[in-house]
Amino acid sequence: MKLITRNTDYALRALCYISKNKNLVAVEELIKKLGVPRSFMRKILQQLNKEGILVSFKGQRGGFKLKADPGKVSIIEIMRIFQGTLELNSCFLKKNICPNKGKCPLRKKLRLIEENVLRQLKQITIASLV
Repeated sequence: MKLITRNTDYALRALCYISKNKNLVAVEELIKKLGVPRSFMRKILQQLNKEGILVSFKGQRGGFKLKADPGKVSIIEIMRIFQGTLELNSCFLKKNICPNKGKCPLRKKLRLIEENVLRQLKQITIASLV
C-alpha cells in the first residue's frame, strides 16, 4: 500500500517549488527542475488550478502562482484531490458486508491508526515543507 501516489508526490513537489518562487513559474521550468513528465505535470497543474490552489496566467510569459496560502494547504488536502479519501480501514472482504463490522476488534484498531495518520497529515502544510 502506498500512502502517497505518484500524482500526489508530483503535485507536492510542484507546489513546494512554486511556493519558493515569488514570480510566475512556467510549466517548462517545473518539468525541467523537477524531472516530471510533461503530460503528468500539465494535468496536475490544471487540477490544482481547478481546485483553487493555483492560479494560471496564459500567454508567452504565463505560468502558475499559488492562489492559496501555503500555510493553509495541507498534504491531506492534496491527497484528497489526487487520491480521494484516505481510507486505511477498508474491510478486506470488499463488497461482502462482514457480519462483525460493528464489533470487529481489528477494524477498531485500524480506525484509531487512521485517525492518527489523518491528524498528523493535516498538520503538514506546503509552507512547512519549504
